[in-house]
Amino acid sequence: MAWNEPGNGQRDPWNSKRPGGNGHGLDDALRRLRARLGKHGGPSGIITIVLALVLAWLLLSSYTIVDARQAGVVLRFGQYSRTLPPGFHFKLPQPVETVTKVETTRVRSLQDSVRMLTRDENIITIDFTVQYQVSDARAYLFAVDDVEDTIAASSEAAVRSVIGRSDMDTILSGEGAALVSEAGQALQKTLDSYHCGLQVTAVSFQNVSPPAEVKDAFDDVNKAREDKQSIENNALAYANKVVPVARGDASRIAAEAAGYKAERIARANGDAARFDLLLKEYKAAPEVTRKRLWLETMEQVMAGNRKVIDASNGRTIINLPPATPASPPAAAAVTTDDASDKGNQP
Repeated sequence: MAWNEPGNGQRDPWNSKRPGGNGHGLDDALRRLRARLGKHGGPSGIITIVLALVLAWLLLSSYTIVDARQAGVVLRFGQYSRTLPPGFHFKLPQPVETVTKVETTRVRSLQDSVRMLTRDENIITIDFTVQYQVSDARAYLFAVDDVEDTIAASSEAAVRSVIGRSDMDTILSGEGAALVSEAGQALQKTLDSYHCGLQVTAVSFQNVSPPAEVKDAFDDVNKAREDKQSIENNALAYANKVVPVARGDASRIAAEAAGYKAERIARANGDAARFDLLLKEYKAAPEVTRKRLWLETMEQVMAGNRKVIDASNGRTIINLPPATPASPPAAAAVTTDDASDKGNQP
């Protein structure tokens, strides 16, 4: 049955005067609060409002949320209490405890340009960049008065210390990267001595050049240095090409000499052995051996000689071929009446 049907009495749920009701609806509660404030109008009402506001403020200031990139430094009555990691944290309400949030993951950078003297008394201009992060939030806030000025002065001092004990040729050569690393280490050592809570992540030299007043002369020196290096490289390449060839020729000549030596020794040993054999035969039959040696010697001598021996006493006509420079020496033609006479010639 509906709450507002006739004959069923007043069933309005919003009516505080319904039968069986307790008479304390929302409107009545608000009305009584206004009446009470009005009844106690003056200082007591204002005090109540102020106390309510203070209580709300205390509740709202009793917690803090630290971002994932931050660290929270808690001060209790102005004195360091603790460091909060990222997340939701409860704390005492202000002004008992206050929280200062510091970004610890953000990479900060510093750029500067300095002109300084090198060890060999040359003037050089260097543009450098330093990147760093906060490693200790408490030290970052309270160790030094001005962090930016501290990092700037320390960076310049580190660069000057490294450049001041190096020659210009060293700075401009391939060893410049080592100097950058050395400057970063010197800067970190200085910051650690200050306990300022900073960590150097990178140091780089963007521009290393002489002052504009001497740039032309400096460029000429650099060109001469590059020409010298080019000539040295060409000479080294030529040496690398010629020396192996010369060593190969030397090895080949040495091998040929060793082979010739072995050949001559072997031939001498063979001749000595042959002579020993001939000596043995000569002792056994001197006349026959002597005649055989004479014939062999004459054969070797006459083989390249254009001579003809006629043992026929002019009874035979000998036809000789025409002598030409290109033709080899004519073979000796020997005619005899008796073959035994040829073999008996002295």
